[in-house]
Amino acid sequence: MILARPHSGVPAAADPAVLVGLMSGTSADGISAAVARFSPADGLVHAELLAYHARPYTPEQRDRLLRAVERGTAAEYCALNFDLGAWLADAALDAIAAARIPAVAVRAIASHGHTMWHAAPHATWQLGEAAVIAERTGIEVVSDFRVRDVAAGGQGAPLVAIADQLLFAAPGAWRALQNLGGIGNVSVVPPRGAEGTVRAFDTGPGCAVLDGVTRALVPELPYDVNGALAQRGSPVPGVVAELLAEPYFAAPPPKSTGRELFDRAYIARFIDRCRAARPGASPEDIVATAVALTAQSIADAYRRFVPEPVRDVVLSGGGARNPALVAAITAALAPRPVARFDDLFFDGEAKEAVAFALLGWLHLCGRAGNVPSATGARGARVLGKRCPA
Repeated sequence: MILARPHSGVPAAADPAVLVGLMSGTSADGISAAVARFSPADGLVHAELLAYHARPYTPEQRDRLLRAVERGTAAEYCALNFDLGAWLADAALDAIAAARIPAVAVRAIASHGHTMWHAAPHATWQLGEAAVIAERTGIEVVSDFRVRDVAAGGQGAPLVAIADQLLFAAPGAWRALQNLGGIGNVSVVPPRGAEGTVRAFDTGPGCAVLDGVTRALVPELPYDVNGALAQRGSPVPGVVAELLAEPYFAAPPPKSTGRELFDRAYIARFIDRCRAARPGASPEDIVATAVALTAQSIADAYRRFVPEPVRDVVLSGGGARNPALVAAITAALAPRPVARFDDLFFDGEAKEAVAFALLGWLHLCGRAGNVPSATGARGARVLGKRCPA
């Protein structure tokens, strides 16, 4: 059971409800589905994780997603939108079965979908047709969470900031919650129940470059399993410092990024730079350099943009399962203590899916889901669009 105090009171009319949260991240590894129960009591939000299910994408599905981001056609987008809706529906049904509850006990499915393009604060686009999810599951769907924040002048990201504030803040101290999905993002939250401004932004690559480099150099691997490649290599000197000169890293928050910057062309240039700087660099060396890029970009972001007295840093997402990446981040952020989300709460792979389930519950309550101090939106907005069952 997780207890958290919201920054404003939960409406008295809000009912306890079970929701399924669905997340398909930038890394395009698969779909995360979490079943969670939310309820208000005495001004607190209570959240209980009932089940978590991960549905990996097949190589063909992953390739369709990545190709669509880079050079899709209208026909491909149309088909992918409906096919992805079916994949999301299947993941939701699998998670409900894992929770051992009937589908009729689920109030709604909250689906992030998969980001095709993100050009905030002008526009953002996620695929994964909500009508298909509703039709296949018989459950109401709340989706398209990012667009209202962007329409209000915000970045539409990171939207997990409200869950980090309401569910995962530390008692008596500031905390940084660092997600390591395809893109890295951090939420800086005040002590639980205390006054303070929540801030959040994308720090840069999480695992997108690391996974892309691994797949390009060692095609039989979907990612650097257990950090084994990076642990056998050594970073190529000079490459990370050169890449950190990219204007995104120096831009002040609020800000967000994605595969618009860290795409397969970026990964190819990254590999070429490593080989130019160290002729004969091994695949292990180049993967180790990708690890260093993520770790140093996070440390650089904290030095530039996190003045709060953060007591600890909590890592979640797929990258938190990579010992080489965790070790590099821990060293780069020293002397701040670094912990894994799994060791404090529950399976960190479920965190973002739970966060979107929370956003769905807030939508049902008629309550804002964005944090304007994090996204830069003109004000608080109820996020998401509803598709009835």
